[in-house]
Order: sequence, then structure tokens, then C-alpha cells
Amino acid sequence: MLTDIEIAQRATPLHIAKVAEKIGVTEDELEFYGKYKAKLSDELAERLKDRPDGKLILTTAINPTPAGEGKTTTTVGLGQALCRLGKNAVIALREPSLGPVMGIKGGAAGGGYAQVLPMEDINLHFTGDMHAITAAHNLLAAMLDNHIHQGNSLRIDVRRVTYKRVLDMNDRALREIIVGLGGKVNGFPRQDGFMITVASEIMAILCLASDLTDLKERLGRIIVGYNLDGEPVRASDLKAQGAMALLLKDAIKPNLVQTLENTPCIMHGGPFANIAHGCNSVRATKLALKLGDYVVTEAGFGADLGAEKFFDIKCRAAGLKPDAVVLVATCRALKYNGGADKAKVSEPDVEALKRGLPNLEKHIENVAKYGVPCVVAINRFPSDTEEELAAVEERCRALGAEFALSEVFAKGGEGGEALARKVLETLEIKESHFKPIYGLELSIKEKAETVAKEIYGADGVDFLPAASKAIAEFEALGYGGLPVCMAKTQYSLSDNPALMCRPQGFRITVRDARISAGAGFVVLYTGDIMVMPGLPKVPAAEKIDISEDGVITGLF
Repeated sequence: MLTDIEIAQRATPLHIAKVAEKIGVTEDELEFYGKYKAKLSDELAERLKDRPDGKLILTTAINPTPAGEGKTTTTVGLGQALCRLGKNAVIALREPSLGPVMGIKGGAAGGGYAQVLPMEDINLHFTGDMHAITAAHNLLAAMLDNHIHQGNSLRIDVRRVTYKRVLDMNDRALREIIVGLGGKVNGFPRQDGFMITVASEIMAILCLASDLTDLKERLGRIIVGYNLDGEPVRASDLKAQGAMALLLKDAIKPNLVQTLENTPCIMHGGPFANIAHGCNSVRATKLALKLGDYVVTEAGFGADLGAEKFFDIKCRAAGLKPDAVVLVATCRALKYNGGADKAKVSEPDVEALKRGLPNLEKHIENVAKYGVPCVVAINRFPSDTEEELAAVEERCRALGAEFALSEVFAKGGEGGEALARKVLETLEIKESHFKPIYGLELSIKEKAETVAKEIYGADGVDFLPAASKAIAEFEALGYGGLPVCMAKTQYSLSDNPALMCRPQGFRITVRDARISAGAGFVVLYTGDIMVMPGLPKVPAAEKIDISEDGVITGLF
């Protein structure tokens, strides 16, 4: 079979103005980035503000294998399939990060015959949003250290600076560093470090901000550290928010691209699903809902992370009401959850698959707790046997869960028509009664307990002293009413990646807590969450090349 990039290079994309025309967007409402990419203007959002919203469909997944289970591919394929059935569908996706592209995970433009174009640009510099976020983040870091160097009138405690720098690349050597070495003219030496750009609070802020004014206000609320009296120091104290917002003036505008089948796709933002909410921007989703009768979007990792945060953080903040959930399941992931070695998940093993089915059952139950109708998308891989697929279908029937086989990777929109019809049928006969899993009036610890017990299936939560101290401090500062963002492994419902399937009799341990005051949530760390990944022994970058005539190879 052709590689993803070979399939993409053989496609015939439309000029982006033609794609925009399909959903009623004029050329004057586009800011062109070449022939196949464009920013959607603020004037467009203003024109459409009173138009009724379409139906919002969230794509999420069971706990994945390390290779992922095709959530983005399913999202793209479902959008293509809906259009094939004559529906006005728009896809809303996250942007990829360069780090995983050059590392091991790959990009975020789908795969096979369910891809977004131009995939080379999307997976590289795209429209520069990642670079703008990197620049805005590091401007604040520079202004912070400059303030300390120039006399430190805010009396910032250099031992309690919490704001790190960022880079959109996997570089483990930058995780822990010392800045300010080389004498007095280079500032005060202190311990610092880098995160990958998608872990920046500014990324989360960009994805939750409603407009430029809201963006600027949120940027000003970022806590960079504490002064010698233990009081928070914010970006607004450094007078940084105006210049930061200026650097983000274009990045805040959603991007319009297309799929292999010319389905419109709004792609914007991409926060980590571990330490942030893992969804594309509120602006992109809301604009898609005005332009399409059906909007297919996604949330990062498994439903215990991405969907929970989509519901409890993004939907709550933006006033969104999802109408249906597509829960992606694969035989590979079920075998992995059933104890199969990750190197052997493509080998037939129906017994391991059956042992892993309780994981699917738990995620179906969790979606039901939010009151949203659910359809299981069985994402077919070439290695799947008929016996394995039948076992998944049989369990779905036993659970009373709607399901459909999806073959969008191999067949594009055609391979997603059965899924699309099932989703349309579900939207027709089942009404969403969406409600977040907890109320904001609960304490931070009570919110964490609710997520751990209801969504993960834990017996309870243990808070280590560092976490309890930080939480008490946040509540004293008036942040107790914020939602919680649980930083947890994606490979298990628990905080232990080795506990597969549907573990029982476990507790969640919260080791530390951080405040994302600008984004508007409290991050609770349940394990060693990597915010600056490293490259593997053989990075994907080794296989990526470009010829004299500009043809890119090796990019998936």
C-alpha cells in the first residue's frame, strides 16, 4: 500500500477559496497562506454569530496502544463520509507539533485515505501558529528574567519561579537547565527548563479564548512565580500581556484546509491532553458549528483523558453541548488491554481481545454518565480477523451499544458510510442531555475524587504533601472554583500504565499541583508526566528528506 505522504501527493486538492465557497465563506473573509491554506477572518465570525449551530460530534477512543488507534483518521473519514451522504459537514481538528513529527509518534493529519491536506505543510510549519505561541511564551520568560536582572522591583523569589521556556521540538537535554551563567551582565543564575510548545499554558489559553480581548486578559493572568512574601506574580505585573497578544494576533484566527475528498476542515490549536485539555480551539469549534450542519471534532488520547476534559473543561468554558460521541475501538488496542505484548498486537489473539473488552465497556459507561449518545466505531486494521471483529460486535450488542465498522484508512469516505449512517440515525432518535460530571462549587480535591471514582473507576485519591500544600494555596488565592485538569498516563484508566484493561481496587495518587490561572484550570499531576519529550534511538527525522525539485519523502 502507498505511504500516507504518497497518497497525499497524488491527491488533487481544490484551491482553498473553492473549499470555502462550499460552506458559504467568501474570498474577502479569507487570509490566504498560498493556494491550499487560509486563515478565517474575524469578520466571518461576526457575520455568522447569530446563525443556529449545527450538530456537534466528538470523536474519542478507548485506552490506546503506544501507536495510537486512528482517532484523527476516524474523525476525517467520518467527515468525508457525511459529505458523501449529501450532508453539510465540517471537520474541526488540532494542529500537530513538530516534536512528535520528527520523533516517533507522527503527525496529526489523519492517515491513509482519510487525511487532511496539505499534509506536508500541516505537519511542518503550517501557518506559523506554533511559532507564534513559542515566541509569545518566551517573550514572557525573557521579560521575567530581565525584570530580575534590572533590579527586581517586584521582589520575585528566584527560588519560586514556576514559568519555564518552550521549544516546539523533542529535546531532552533542555528539560533541566541553568540560566544566567557567565557573570553579572548575563543575569542571575537560577534553575530553569524547557517544555515542548504544546505544553505551554499559552497554547491552552489560545484554545479557550473567545476573542483577542479575552486572550489578552487571560495572558495577563498567567502566574510566573511568587514574590518574597509568597504572593503570586503575574504576566500583567510585568506588563507583558499586550506584546504577547500582538505576537498572537494572527495565530488566534482558525485555519481552513481540506481533506483528500475536499471536505472542509478547520484546524486550530493543539494543547497536550495530559497537562492541558487536549482539544482544538473554542473559536474553531464554534465557527465550524456556524458553517456546518454537522461538525466532527476530536479530543486527545483515550476518553478518560480527552473526552473528560472536552466535557468538563472546554464545553463548560465555551457553553458547548455535544450531540453525540464516536468512541473509536480497535482490535489491537483491545488485545493490548487484554495483556498482549505491544509488539504482537497485530497477531491474531481473540482471547486477549476478549480479556480487553471490559476497557471498552468502561468507556461506554463513562460517556453515558455525561448524558451524550454514543456510537462505537470499530476501526478496522488489515491484521484484524473476522473472529476478532465479531467478538467486538457481539460485546457491543450485549451492552446495548450502537456500533459500526469503519474502514476509512483504506477506503476514505466510502469506508466510513456505515459509521456515518449509524451516527445520523443516533442523532435522529437519541437526544443529548449533556451535563459535566462535577459542579464547580466542589473543592479541588472533591473534583479530583469525582473524576477518579466516576471516570477512572478508582476507590479514591491520595494527595501527597506537596499537592495538598499547593491546592490549599490555590484555594486561598481564590482559584478553588476552577475545573481540574488531571495529568495522567493515557495507557491505563489508572495512574499506573502497567494496569491494563479495567483495573479494580486501585487508588489515584496526586503528587503535585500547578495553577493555569490564564487558561482557567488547576492541573493535578498523578505521575511523572513528560512535558519535554526526547527523541527515540532512531528518530523519524532520519528518514525525512527533500529532493532538488522539492519533493518531500519519509514524512509518514
